[in-house]
Amino acid sequence: QVQLVESGGGLVQAGGSLRLSCTASGRTFSSYAMAWFRLAPGNEREFVAAISRNGINTDYVYFVKGRFTVSRDNAKNTVYLQMNSLKPEDTAVYYCAAKYTYSGSSYFNQYDYWGQGTQVTVSS
Repeated sequence: QVQLVESGGGLVQAGGSLRLSCTASGRTFSSYAMAWFRLAPGNEREFVAAISRNGINTDYVYFVKGRFTVSRDNAKNTVYLQMNSLKPEDTAVYYCAAKYTYSGSSYFNQYDYWGQGTQVTVSS
């Protein structure tokens, strides 16, 4: 069993930055690929970024490339999402997810564990 706890969300003006963190319980964090998804009101859950279990491979949805960076520190059981140049359309609840495999995926139904989410609000 893996428990995921996100933090770092908040209110920021357009053009600003936030760094989300997701800390996992347990001693097998490095066995899991990790990902970030988001859910905005009226929208479906959408993939944002993923990182392989060793941190070498990353993947992003096209509309965050160049603005968001996913990284992880396996010694701290934590995955991060650095979000720069934020836009109002980035407003959503952001969730981290864990998948017991090497690489992440953009398909939410392939993930084994989810956090409770953290709200990100970007004002114009």
